[in-house]
Amino acid sequence: MKNLRNVLFYTITIGAFSTLLYFFIRQGQTLENTDLLANNPLPTTSSWDQFSDTFSHNLTHPLATLLLQIITIILVARVFAWLCKSIGQPTVIGEIAAGIFLGPSLLGMYFPEFSTFLFPVQSLGNLQFLSQVGLILFMFIIGMELDLKVLKTKAQEAIVISHASIILPFALGVGLALYIYQQFAPDGISFLSFSLFIGIALSITAFPVLARIVQERGLSRTKLGMMVITCAATDDITAWCILAAVIAIVKAGDFVSSIYTIILAAAYVVFMLKVLKPVLKRLGDHYSYKEGLTKPVVGLFFLVLMFSAYCTEVIGIHALFGAFMAGVIMPPNQSFRNIFIEKVEDVSMVLLLPLFFVFTGLRTQIGLLNDPYLWEITGLIILAAVTGKFIGSAVAARFVNQSWRDSLIIGSLMNTRGLMELVVLNIGYDIGVLSPEIFAMMVIMALATTCMTGPALDLIDRFLPEKKWEAFTQKNEDSRFSILIAFASPQGGRKMLRLAYHFIQKQFASHHITALHLSPSSYLSQVNTEEYQLETFRPITEEAAALDISFASLFKPSQDIEHDIIETANAGEYDMLMIGIGRTVFEGTFLGKILGFTSKIISRERLFDTITGKEKLFHADVFDERTTHIIKSVKTPVGILIEKNLKHVNNIFVPIFSPDDSVLFQFVKKLALQENIYLTIMDPTNAASKSTEIQAELEAINELDNGRMRLLHENVLEKDFLQEKDLMIISLDSWKKAVESHSLWLSHSPSVLIVRG
Repeated sequence: MKNLRNVLFYTITIGAFSTLLYFFIRQGQTLENTDLLANNPLPTTSSWDQFSDTFSHNLTHPLATLLLQIITIILVARVFAWLCKSIGQPTVIGEIAAGIFLGPSLLGMYFPEFSTFLFPVQSLGNLQFLSQVGLILFMFIIGMELDLKVLKTKAQEAIVISHASIILPFALGVGLALYIYQQFAPDGISFLSFSLFIGIALSITAFPVLARIVQERGLSRTKLGMMVITCAATDDITAWCILAAVIAIVKAGDFVSSIYTIILAAAYVVFMLKVLKPVLKRLGDHYSYKEGLTKPVVGLFFLVLMFSAYCTEVIGIHALFGAFMAGVIMPPNQSFRNIFIEKVEDVSMVLLLPLFFVFTGLRTQIGLLNDPYLWEITGLIILAAVTGKFIGSAVAARFVNQSWRDSLIIGSLMNTRGLMELVVLNIGYDIGVLSPEIFAMMVIMALATTCMTGPALDLIDRFLPEKKWEAFTQKNEDSRFSILIAFASPQGGRKMLRLAYHFIQKQFASHHITALHLSPSSYLSQVNTEEYQLETFRPITEEAAALDISFASLFKPSQDIEHDIIETANAGEYDMLMIGIGRTVFEGTFLGKILGFTSKIISRERLFDTITGKEKLFHADVFDERTTHIIKSVKTPVGILIEKNLKHVNNIFVPIFSPDDSVLFQFVKKLALQENIYLTIMDPTNAASKSTEIQAELEAINELDNGRMRLLHENVLEKDFLQEKDLMIISLDSWKKAVESHSLWLSHSPSVLIVRG
């Protein structure tokens, strides 16, 4: 009845509205000037022609063109970034290559009509301004990611290395300008302006690309990694200050005129550091939690960003310097910076920054380099850039007592230019210092120096191999037992540490636990790595303190978590690798997290539904391919913990189904040494009578446990019995057979440690 009323009301409303609308239109037609319409008849075109004209107009509308450009740019940039990542190159190389691909060098050369349609000349202004907004946000993030505290701790060595890596390439750049000025400098540009800009272009280091390479190589928490990050940060600050002065000189026309600009810039910097920074610090301390960053608060900080960028643009040292400085003066509270970076990073890095790469590619006309002599000049530019940066950094690092290996690594990393180089080159192109030919040569230099970083580090590793990581050589010759626990969630790590504690003897220094956490390198930035590590290991540290034990922690970013777990376990010669599954497999289908990647690990079983009185069937596999690969590839024994609210490890149940289950006893014996542990061993098939090894192990345990072990020969796999236990230890083969046979008792089991010997 209610539905009928609704339909009736809807029909009456639509009918009344249609009638009223028809009446208004008819009345309006009587107001038309019939004489004027007769003298100016409407064009007699077909409906299809009218639609085609409208569609064509909509297709070429500036907004539609811009949206199509953004879609194309993001898709092509992601494809090229994936290709570069697959061959071990930074993703930024792929994004730069995508820009060149979409520019006149390739797409414009071979598909000029499509290039003209996709990137018409009149649309490039919109693309440029939008890319500049992306750059402003990006430079703001770079400023926030600079940890000034780190600069203070290693300031002396970092300043020596970073300034040497600026002075030498800068001098070579000015010398190179002397050779190419007459042929390649734009008309009206003085030698001073041209040479200074070539010098700064050769001196820049790409801090964000370098930081990502350091993370992906697992160096971020090492002394070498901290040193090179500090050097790059110092280099960035120094280079941007020099760049600001160079821009002031270029825009003013001569050095004397630029002094006024430099004075204004100095006053701006003093105001930002001495006046605005303390105010922002108080705000940041007050709103350092996620809920505190409301829209008005975020709006205030964005207002500071835009104000800073506006001031530097008006002063004459470019808006990007203002965005960078705004990031530097943001509250030093790391929690605040993490939250704010999360809000800004995705939009700037994924959506807007690729627009800048493509806009740079549209400006890069590699076809202009159509003479062998021009390629010789390009090679000379690359040689000067590599020689100045690599040798300057490496020699300075060696001078401050770094090893030759570390010095060469620092030189290779400092030679990375990437995105920051493109920013400088675009500024030079915009203010008219760089001609199209020199711009194209410099873009090629930026690509070449960034591409060679990875292979250079590989060559150094090959000819000057690193000594085994200290964490992998902790094991002494008389070491008795060492456990490596690899965890994804901090709470999962806490549970595994609690279990591992019962396998070791505190009185033996050779018994120890190592906790490993690998995080996808894309999740981390330099500003949040340290805090992320502290928060990740905090529950484990608290648990270790409560148990009065110590453990070694291993933490590093990883591009391939599965591979790194296997490599770490095998290189460390551990006696056991313990990995964890976040939730029980007895709740049907779920997404479990193992070691940082998501995997489906479910059981196939028949469960009794107490409500309907019927059996339910849950279908799935035992383990996914990644977990199976880890189990098969690790040389040491593996324990897979399926955790079901594991609070205590006192009552342990060990089912023995075959003689092959003797592999469990090397671990069960260690548990028997603990006074607060009670063992129940079930041997329903009399496997002990078929294995002298199991018989010997049982006798040894009997002597150790002082009556705390029960040996049962009957099948006790019932709900009440199992739910009284804290933990079940079972061999991998027996576990697989139980799952594949749909054993009903699996649904009632406690937490399970599956052991592969």
